[in-house]
Amino acid sequence: MALSVLRSSLLLLCLTTIHTCLGGGQNCMDKHQVVGVLRQMEKFLKGQEMRFTEGLRIMKSKLATLQNSVSKLPQADQSAAPSVCPSLEAPVHGRKFGSKYFIGHEVHFTCSHGYHLVGPETRVCQENGSWSGLNTICKDVSECSSNPCQNGGTCVDGVNQYRCTCSQSWNGSNCQHQTQTAPPEWSVMNDPAFSRRPRCAKVDRAQHCSCDAGFHMSGTSDNSICQDVNECEVYRLDQGGKLCVYECVNVPGSYHCSCPSHYKLLPDGRSCEDVDECLTQQHNCSRGKTCINTGGGFQCVSPECPRSHSNISYVKTSPFQCERNPCPMESRSCHLAPKTVSFHYLSLPSNLQTPATLFRMATAAAPGRPGPDSLRFGIVGGNSRGMFVMQRSDRQTGELILVQRLRGPQDISVDVDMSEYSDRTFQAKHVAKVHVLVSAYNF
Repeated sequence: MALSVLRSSLLLLCLTTIHTCLGGGQNCMDKHQVVGVLRQMEKFLKGQEMRFTEGLRIMKSKLATLQNSVSKLPQADQSAAPSVCPSLEAPVHGRKFGSKYFIGHEVHFTCSHGYHLVGPETRVCQENGSWSGLNTICKDVSECSSNPCQNGGTCVDGVNQYRCTCSQSWNGSNCQHQTQTAPPEWSVMNDPAFSRRPRCAKVDRAQHCSCDAGFHMSGTSDNSICQDVNECEVYRLDQGGKLCVYECVNVPGSYHCSCPSHYKLLPDGRSCEDVDECLTQQHNCSRGKTCINTGGGFQCVSPECPRSHSNISYVKTSPFQCERNPCPMESRSCHLAPKTVSFHYLSLPSNLQTPATLFRMATAAAPGRPGPDSLRFGIVGGNSRGMFVMQRSDRQTGELILVQRLRGPQDISVDVDMSEYSDRTFQAKHVAKVHVLVSAYNF
């Protein structure tokens, strides 16, 4: 490169000198010398042109060789089976549980309150890279289908709500109240215990009367009386929410809150708390049974191990766990049976907000022994269709999630299992029998 630049500089110098001589400069070459220089320059330029052409030829040859080498490289296998399925969206007015789309993974669907599921609750990513089943949608449930409007009222359906158009002389959200002109709803009438005579005094020849706190003046100026103010009704009609968590009891001049049986009133005077009969020894469970506290009561339980059959039998190792006895080497059915069966009791308030994680299931290896390299979780029994989903939270843990609100009182059972695998070979299975005890109240 440096040599080429030097030659170009010399050539430019020669051309400049010749141009100066032709212009009549002094100390210049004669005609024969100039012709000789021009011929040398012509040869030089032809040599440069030949070297440039040869360089281009060499570059084209190398480029062709490189293209030929690239074309012979093995191409990626376009027919290889996909390892993931396309992304799935949650249905409108619903939820989707599961964010992994690899082969064998599951995605679960539920609908919001006021909608019902049309299509599969669960879809599985198949070997061919497609999802099992058809698309899932959530359809609106007609709020007027239960005929909530009373006394000739007309129901107008809306999204997750309804409105009653009441006939004459009736009012209320369901047209359940007859229209009254007087006295006001919050006034207690026709009960001597809720009436007081007013305190009156003459001031400047005029009589002024007043009532104690919790009472209001009723009647004429000549025949007035103090009637009790029903604070429970005043608070309800003002739409201020609940004055008491459970029940408001009106008393003359005031009110107090009460709680249902097996609950106690808290120091704030309005909230209720469940009485733990098991902790306070207020139960009547016999020997051999265990007391389980529930919202508003208790249960006496003694879960039994699965019955023995063939060469499969179990022994109770604790009040809430059974373990399978050792299996004969040749018995495949025994090895496939649950290695452990555990029993769990969960007490929930009514109408608990969802989704809510209720139960976790995990594995732990014995000291000095490697644990399983893969776990699979699933719901295998019970009477809880569509109320729960079981999904993995991390490599060694699965979670039972409540996805539908439950109204009590009711008892629901759901059986979940955890299967252990090592090098894709089944090792053992564990079953947890979960009993969900839903109380009648949401506190």
